[in-house]
Amino acid sequence: MKTKQSGVTLIGFLMILLVVGFFGYMAMKLVPAYTEYGGVVKAMSGIASSGTSGQSLDEIRRELLRRMDFQYVNDATIKPTDITISRNNGGTNSLNVSYDKDIPFLYNIDFLLHFQKSVPLQGNVNQ
Repeated sequence: MKTKQSGVTLIGFLMILLVVGFFGYMAMKLVPAYTEYGGVVKAMSGIASSGTSGQSLDEIRRELLRRMDFQYVNDATIKPTDITISRNNGGTNSLNVSYDKDIPFLYNIDFLLHFQKSVPLQGNVNQ
């Protein structure tokens, strides 16, 4: 027979369960925001690869917002003003999306996530 017992006490098990539960709850709050960001990136890549030659900024915004609907991106998350086009030094254009997402966590504790993505565009854009 063993003279010394080994294992986790009930209080130790509850503390481990509390820590695992806390991080599990945090993951349940944060994972959907990052999944949504993945949809934004996929929609932006689709716009960049399809070509935007001769389109205006408003047409590109409409097309990007339509593609983001297919990726289950919430309409309240990204506003049309968060979508911009900038001209790089080499004369090429890039599509930029920059937005913040505020996720309530516990009581008065919130997560503020800042997402920013830029993809190069093919062709000329009418600004």
